Amino acid sequence: MPFSDNLRTRSAASMPPHGAGGERGATPADRQKSWWGHRRFPTSALPGLAVCLAGAGLAWGLAQVLPGVSPLLVAILAGALWRNLVPVPAVLAPGVAISAKRLLRTGIVLLGLQVSLTSVLDLGFGVLAVVVASVAVTFFGTLWIGARLGISPAQRLLIASGFSICGAAAVAGMDGVAKAKEEEVATAIALVVLFGTLMIPLVPFLGGLLGLPEETLGIWIGASTHEVAQVVAAGGAVGGGALTVAVTVKLARVLMLAPMAAGVSIHQRRQGGAATSVKRPPIVPLFVLGFVAAMLLRTTGVLPEPTLDVVQVLQTLLLSAAMFALGLGVHLKSLLRVGYRPVLLGLLSTVVILGISLGGIIALGL
Repeated sequence: MPFSDNLRTRSAASMPPHGAGGERGATPADRQKSWWGHRRFPTSALPGLAVCLAGAGLAWGLAQVLPGVSPLLVAILAGALWRNLVPVPAVLAPGVAISAKRLLRTGIVLLGLQVSLTSVLDLGFGVLAVVVASVAVTFFGTLWIGARLGISPAQRLLIASGFSICGAAAVAGMDGVAKAKEEEVATAIALVVLFGTLMIPLVPFLGGLLGLPEETLGIWIGASTHEVAQVVAAGGAVGGGALTVAVTVKLARVLMLAPMAAGVSIHQRRQGGAATSVKRPPIVPLFVLGFVAAMLLRTTGVLPEPTLDVVQVLQTLLLSAAMFALGLGVHLKSLLRVGYRPVLLGLLSTVVILGISLGGIIALGL
């Protein structure tokens, strides 16, 4: 059985059947699931989990000796190369599924410890208005364009989330709400990597042509570039002042994941109507609540810097392991089968967020 089919089969087998409690007649206690999704850790997942963690360690090590290179980017590219060049043993499928879901959600929670609400508010009303407008217009604009292109609701939701909020982490976050197919998740991740990587040299180049001051260019980079790691690379290419502003602005966009996920979940619950035989998504996924709690904890200032540094390394390793697992799902032949429309949607979504964020910066004189 091919790896992708095996992964999909084992992933489906590891999830509860459709229904209010996973099984017919399940007790309320049985319905209580942790955000990890399982009460027992499946030992069959150990090989795949170990491989993904090893891939994360390798990516992190390479990033230490290659300045400006993101371990997340290295990890997803390494996974994609393996998937497309060498057969992936089917025995790895359970662990890869866990890495792509549960390790990523853990990493998203820890990402909240990198976001201080105080530093976000210090950006000022004008910058925050640009952030909110960029996320909202790009998100809903991408959904609208995707509908016109005939792209499935789940696919356009994932692309809209990744391009407007925070890249792969947002794709994974919305996947928990949208219940998208594996191919749709892989396509959205691949598009985030493709267009976000292109933006690393493009936005600083365009900012130079427009004569934007370093700090202003940093705002534009943070408000438009898809991944945190890509923002770091682009901001670092401009200078230290641009880098600091760009990362702070980007983290303000990351903060938008919680309300956007909650809004989508509420919308989907309402669409479910009064049907009780179908499990409806939670109003706010538990890992998103964990992200918010971690952010509030960081804002209190009770955690010392050494602890935050250690957590940042752990968060990077977990997200890198998840990216490696997601990379194993990026099959070029499968992506070619999806056609040009998702790629066109990614291009148009990138143009929208570049235009809206730059327009807001110019209009407010930032």
